[in-house]
Amino acid sequence: MPINITMPALSPTMEEGNLSKWLVKEGDKVSPGDVIAEIETDKATMEVEAVDEGTVAKIVVPAGAEGVKVNALIAVLAEEGEDTQAAAKAAGSAPAKAESAKMETRPESAPAPAEAPRSEAPAPAKPEAKAAAGETDRVFASPLARRIAKDAGLDLSAVSGSGPQGRVVKADVEAAIAGGGAKPAAAPATAAAGAAPAAAPAVKPMSDDAVLNLFEEGSYELIPHDNMRRTIARRLVEAKSTVPHFYLTVDCELDALLALRKQLNDAAPVKKTDNPAGGGAEPAYKLSVNDLIIKALALALKEVPDANVSWTEGAMVKHRHADVGVAVSIPGGLITPIVRKAEEKSLSSISSEMKDLAARARMRKLKPEEYQGGTTAVSNLGMFGIKDFAAVINPPHATILAIGAGEQRAVVKDGEIRVATVMSVTLSTDHRAVDGALGAELVGAFKRLIENPMGLVV
Repeated sequence: MPINITMPALSPTMEEGNLSKWLVKEGDKVSPGDVIAEIETDKATMEVEAVDEGTVAKIVVPAGAEGVKVNALIAVLAEEGEDTQAAAKAAGSAPAKAESAKMETRPESAPAPAEAPRSEAPAPAKPEAKAAAGETDRVFASPLARRIAKDAGLDLSAVSGSGPQGRVVKADVEAAIAGGGAKPAAAPATAAAGAAPAAAPAVKPMSDDAVLNLFEEGSYELIPHDNMRRTIARRLVEAKSTVPHFYLTVDCELDALLALRKQLNDAAPVKKTDNPAGGGAEPAYKLSVNDLIIKALALALKEVPDANVSWTEGAMVKHRHADVGVAVSIPGGLITPIVRKAEEKSLSSISSEMKDLAARARMRKLKPEEYQGGTTAVSNLGMFGIKDFAAVINPPHATILAIGAGEQRAVVKDGEIRVATVMSVTLSTDHRAVDGALGAELVGAFKRLIENPMGLVV
């Protein structure tokens, strides 16, 4: 009986993925544990291992295919002794076994290039179909082409476009005018006397055509979105449209923390290395300000446990540990690897773990469990000179802390103006889960730990 291989779900939230590469071909024999394909998600490229033994009878989804839905049929195996042609003909049939839908996955070293061209975009809907769906009939045309058509009284919908994606350009309109093939533009309809005014249309994002129509032909290039950018866009829209954000900003003095960091780094033990550039030795750790911030936020959540929560419609999820996600910029977007149980870890452990997570994140080698979940997050733009900003909450988190640059500012102490190194931080909170007073208590606890940093090491 043929065995259906389906698109595996590489994470709980995965809905689709790109089939980057097949590592087998039709007629190849495979055994459990053999790597048969590479699948690209929004964050990483994963190797897929077969669970069953058999012969590849048919590859249903070609390499390079994008947007393959989870559980969609991608290949068919023939069992031992079974005719491969018969198994291929039975591809996707109901009697076929589907044990291979469950596959083992592991991260690949780098995203695999697609080996097949992208599938063609679906054909545009017919005008009558658009009208039935309540959509307006928009014509994809350059601003100059629109002006010329308007002056000539021509209907652009009757002009065939020769520009990219069928866009109507100046030459198309001029050719239509010369050939007399374009029909006059229809006069705007007037409301009948006594007729009720039409309801105002719902506000919708500008369509691709509407955006491109604002720019002259040849003044831009189109760069297709990859899975990561699409996922980031979807998650941000979800966060801002479903999570009621509010923001709390405080200034933290850093001089004591910077002094402690220097003292700890100077006291770091030396370990031997194979790197001759460092003389064969280097410090066992080198703490960053961000390492201390992670620990401070984790301890603040331990001190204010009612803020270490996630909102669901049925109940409040109160977390037992502070799992702190840290936003890391990678080519094409960002990812948030998580330091689990950060409140229990030493500063040197947090530092070493973050260096490893950040390095593997930039190479897209993280496992899903290393960047999914968490109870809060830190986003630090201080290294770029940003003074302060407000970060967007990453559901299901209820908080995220935005870190600005440490800079010397004039502060008043005991009635005198002095100079101190000050960092502005902004806590974004989900108002459904963390109210104003509770959020203020959390950010206050963080401020105390930053300004009295010995609490981070005892």
